[in-house]
Amino acid sequence: MRPLLVAAIGRALTAAPLGRREGDLELLRVPALPSAGSLPASRPIVVLLDRGLLGGIAGDRRMLESLAAVAALVGMGDPGEDEPPDDFPTDLLTSYVSADAPPGLLIAQLRGAFRHAAALLAERNARTDEAARQRELTDLTRIGAALGTERNLLTLLEMILAQARRITTSDAASLYLVDQDSRAADGAPRLLRFKLSQNATIPDLPLREFTVPVDHTSLAGYATTTGEPLVIADVYLLPDDATYRQNRSFDQSLGYRTKSMLVIPMKTHKDEVIGVLQLINRKRDAEVRLTDPTVVEREVLPYDARCIGLVTALAAQAAVAIENSLLYESIERLFDGFVTAAVHAIEQRDPTTFGHSERVAAMTVGLAEACGRAGTGAHRGLHFSASELRELRYAGLLHDFGKVGVREKVLVKRKKLYHGQLDLIRHRFAYLMQQADLEFERERADYLAEYGTKALDGAVARLEQVRRTRREELSRFLDAILRANEPTVLAAGTFDELREIGARSFLDIDGSERPLLNDDEMRFLMVRRGNLDEDERREIESHVSHTYAFLKQIPWTRELRRIPDFAYGHHEKLNGMGYPRRVAGAEIAVQTRMMTIADIFDALTATDRPYKRAVPLERALDILTTEAREGMLDGDLLTTFVDARVFDVLATMESGSAGALPAAGAIAAGRPI
Repeated sequence: MRPLLVAAIGRALTAAPLGRREGDLELLRVPALPSAGSLPASRPIVVLLDRGLLGGIAGDRRMLESLAAVAALVGMGDPGEDEPPDDFPTDLLTSYVSADAPPGLLIAQLRGAFRHAAALLAERNARTDEAARQRELTDLTRIGAALGTERNLLTLLEMILAQARRITTSDAASLYLVDQDSRAADGAPRLLRFKLSQNATIPDLPLREFTVPVDHTSLAGYATTTGEPLVIADVYLLPDDATYRQNRSFDQSLGYRTKSMLVIPMKTHKDEVIGVLQLINRKRDAEVRLTDPTVVEREVLPYDARCIGLVTALAAQAAVAIENSLLYESIERLFDGFVTAAVHAIEQRDPTTFGHSERVAAMTVGLAEACGRAGTGAHRGLHFSASELRELRYAGLLHDFGKVGVREKVLVKRKKLYHGQLDLIRHRFAYLMQQADLEFERERADYLAEYGTKALDGAVARLEQVRRTRREELSRFLDAILRANEPTVLAAGTFDELREIGARSFLDIDGSERPLLNDDEMRFLMVRRGNLDEDERREIESHVSHTYAFLKQIPWTRELRRIPDFAYGHHEKLNGMGYPRRVAGAEIAVQTRMMTIADIFDALTATDRPYKRAVPLERALDILTTEAREGMLDGDLLTTFVDARVFDVLATMESGSAGALPAAGAIAAGRPI
């Protein structure tokens, strides 16, 4: 790095202005004063400023100040001018000599000026280094913040590799993670699992996970075992005593040349190695592709101390981020398992609806994703993030959790009458049948006692007819009760028949007169639609409020905080005719509207329930369309649901099949879902 002396063309100078060898100094003669930007920034520079150069800038003070910031200015006056005249920028000059000054004085002044120029260069380099360090710190801070907020492990690993390559201008990189399932009893890692690689020269690398042992035979294993970085100038020239070797199969199969490498163990705050970061082929120019060995030899550099420091700092941040991501995934799996187990436990109380919550959750999420791909109307292009979809899934899974607060006999009620009530009625009618038989035998015995066998056949025939009539009436009544017990919309006149039965009474075994059907039995049998009376219906509907009350007690994270609200509204209707709050329109979140469609579809198309038959797909969609037309459901969402065939997701579920679609079938049966 030779010093540079800039002087005007024609200015007479000795061959060695500094009094040394001629080659020690480069002399640049110029016709006009150069700008600061035109001078080389990496060399000490002295400008010999005479009137010829000074006059060319016509007093441009700003140009002189810029020049004085990068070069030492030595003023040179005319012969005999021992003091700087007024037209010279005295405050910017390092020194001043006259044109006829003795050579020794000129050399002394120039040497002093070059010392000043060297100080300017050192200061400039220091500022440049400081700015570079500041950029590096800023980069590391920004990278750390980005790593700290990313929870998806694969995305996080991609980000780590990309940033490590960027700050070191590396052509390629790969990443290994400690295989958690293979740890020894004392927690020591046994295997490393290859997770990801990036290569600027070969961007479409095939990816296949594999494992390597944690020992000294591989580069990654060695770094894991020792906990220290490996810095290799050329992996093809490893010393003979090195226990580790690079696997050249990659280079051989793809025609690549791996040369310089930096292998850094990623350590957690507990100083535990969680993975290994490998950087490959540091390049002079980040944009160059290493297409052949000649380019590799010209462009690839060894990794220096700066790279090691940067990547070590990045690896520490990456280790914490990976550890947090793995912990977050573990917590998510734990929470997901808890939610699934809780839902299954609730659905075990009503086996006929088992799987309903999972199917509703799957279709709700499917509808949300379909809106992002090709929504309709107001919801076109509606996009949900991964965390929002997770929130929606949990809301779908837990939307019926409040059924835990509903009496089980109401929850699993199959007919209008409870099972015990119907058994009691059957026993009652069996008793009356027996009573008719006993009455027949008693009256025949009384006849024989009074009249003997006189006209016995005719009397017995009359008594038999009375018994037959009585039994037929009881059978007709019981058949009517069994028909009325089915949870369907009753035909005209059926209530009159029930009232006729209810008006009848009989003498109990103790001689007490009792109604053939008591008040509770009459109330249940006369339910006009479905199998629940108003009190039972309100109890079933209360599951929504129970769900909300339960979910509100859970300290949800910020990303999941709306789960209670989404689940609370899944029985509300856009026209305000839903329950429990009768909210309408914009008060119902779009996520809740999606869940409502999925819930109703599942109830309509689910396998046969005790209280209803499964509805065919086409009929179910017709019912949903009618509800949308009547302002109860979101028509745009329903169109997307149908066009995207969101319900096909059920075919991929273990509990689903062509005949086991989601469960909302209460519409046809008149039963709340």
